[in-house]
Amino acid sequence: MPDIAYLGPPGTFTEQATRLLTNDFDAALVPCDTVPVALAAVRSGEVLAAGVPVENSVEGSVPATLDALTVDEPLVAVREAVIPVQFDVLARPGVTLERVETVASHPHALAQVRGWMGEHLPKADVRAVSSTAAAAAAVADGDFDAAISAPVAGEHYPSLERLATGIADVRDAVTRFLLVRKPGALPEPTGADRTSICAVISHEVGTLADMLAELSLRGINLSRIESRPVKDSFGHYRFFLDFDGHVADARIGEALAALQRRCDSVRFLGSYPKADRAVAPVRTGSSEQAFRESAEWLAAVREGRLA
Repeated sequence: MPDIAYLGPPGTFTEQATRLLTNDFDAALVPCDTVPVALAAVRSGEVLAAGVPVENSVEGSVPATLDALTVDEPLVAVREAVIPVQFDVLARPGVTLERVETVASHPHALAQVRGWMGEHLPKADVRAVSSTAAAAAAVADGDFDAAISAPVAGEHYPSLERLATGIADVRDAVTRFLLVRKPGALPEPTGADRTSICAVISHEVGTLADMLAELSLRGINLSRIESRPVKDSFGHYRFFLDFDGHVADARIGEALAALQRRCDSVRFLGSYPKADRAVAPVRTGSSEQAFRESAEWLAAVREGRLA
């Protein structure tokens, strides 16, 4: 039975997402203290894969994940999951909302339920802790009256009572997670895929525009771009790009080859099915059929078979 690492502790949204990402095979889930530790376990072969958060619709990207994917041996994403970010209020037995004097959670979670707490827990003393799961554990230990936690935390602390469920100031807030493993056989194309890369470009005028033009010319839909500093070179940046399509698609393969020529470096971070399975429209001239026909035409020209 393979082990799967995830950003712990138990009882977090990452555990919930990793369960979803690995629900079709039997695996033991291993919590890790940080994203780099989880990915290091994959690189060393200690675990088969790791579930890590990559982006939140309210707070933005997860820098620890982006940075950890760019160092040491390459890893690739093979699956993604998008989890609604809605919280439960877990409390010690006998505590009601009216009697909550202290409430704990991770700062990001507190920021996402500030409006709800202002309405329902206006007098509670708010305490920031290292994770939503740590908040639930502290409540179970008697340190606080209540915790703002991921729903899965209730499974780990069954003695706690749910005072509220599904709370969030932004009802449609979500977090995207990736299942990451060592390079190997990639998931087969589904027609609703995402490709992720990290590129470092030269510090010259127009290089970013040139990089993006390689995607635009081939009708590739760019869904995310973000920069992170190159740690040992001030003023230089890595660009993280997500775009629709699979590396097996002709237009994606051709674009990646062009980027590899243009950029100082390109790290392939995976091609995998999109969580929403939404098929992105492709321009007629960028379809697989169009690429196949143009390749056949070029071959005929080179072989002198055209009239």
